[in-house]
Amino acid sequence: MLSDITFGQYYPASSFVHKMDARIKLLLLIAYIVLVFVVKNFYGFLVVYGVLLFLTLLAKVPITSLIKSASAVVFIIIFTFILNIFFYKTNNPTYLFWIITKEALEFSTFMALRLLALVFFSMLLNLTTTPVALTDGIESLLKPLKVIKFPVHELALVMSIALRFIPILMSEADRIIMAQKARGADFESGNLLKRAKAMLPVLIPLLISSFRRAEELGDAMDSRCYSSSSKRTKFRKLKAGWRDLVAVIFTAIIFTAVILLNNYVGGLV
Repeated sequence: MLSDITFGQYYPASSFVHKMDARIKLLLLIAYIVLVFVVKNFYGFLVVYGVLLFLTLLAKVPITSLIKSASAVVFIIIFTFILNIFFYKTNNPTYLFWIITKEALEFSTFMALRLLALVFFSMLLNLTTTPVALTDGIESLLKPLKVIKFPVHELALVMSIALRFIPILMSEADRIIMAQKARGADFESGNLLKRAKAMLPVLIPLLISSFRRAEELGDAMDSRCYSSSSKRTKFRKLKAGWRDLVAVIFTAIIFTAVILLNNYVGGLV
């Protein structure tokens, strides 16, 4: 069911990661994304996934939540894996089966691990940071752009609303699918075209519900005299602490370890 997808959902807990500053978590996410692309061998990925497991346990987030998050992109990962197997070219290939080479298999696995790591780190941020704190962090980091009249607050507001609506719309779509199944609708049999046509009775009510919720939200904001042009205060102000310093130092150590592995072991890419 769509409700099993964890994108846009916050997992409440009292942990080291949850109590970190949202701005630092956003910057560290960017750092770990860079780290995933810096990795050049499978030993580096052992370090990356070891860090991911450590952070997941430290955040007290169920590992199943991260695994469910990968279900949304599993098709993209499999598709990329297959394309790399058949189209990756190298000098002096070692054939394992038919046109599949050892080098292509290693490269495809490497790319799949890279994509999974990107998804897992992004979802870990999503599960440990509330949408309000996340958008406040983005607004704070982009504040220098106000000098060139960039609508930072409006962008943060749109992102906050979008993050809040994602789990709501998934739950709504799941409810509509269950209602259609109760009326005899079949979403699982037939070819791809037939399945796509079967989704039309779901998409139309979902669009209507989305527009209705957007209109209600707009009316609620107007009734409360909301204006993005006025100077707004915040109930909770973001403040970096000792946890953020520890996380930055830990990330620097991991970066150093991966770079050393790249230099002394070599790499595939």
